[in-house]
Amino acid sequence: MTDVTVIHLVMTAFVLAAKLSAPMLLTALAVGFGISLFQSVTQLQEQTIAFVPKVLAVGIAIVVCGKWMLNELTTFTSQLYEQIPDLLTSGG
Repeated sequence: MTDVTVIHLVMTAFVLAAKLSAPMLLTALAVGFGISLFQSVTQLQEQTIAFVPKVLAVGIAIVVCGKWMLNELTTFTSQLYEQIPDLLTSGG
């Protein structure tokens, strides 16, 4: 296995991790921004107000995007397993 192959596999894994975490992170960002805007308009400065809506929104995002996320992960894993013989015989 060459250095280029290892770098390619690691970069592919990083891209997959970013794709899989994006729905939860963007949902938490949007809900947090909305709650912060609401708090600044109403001048409610309680830190715990944002927690429950964020948890619920992220849970909904996981339910909505879960099938796609699982499909992406299993596709990546299947492709990685299919490449194992080529990785072992490519020298190194």
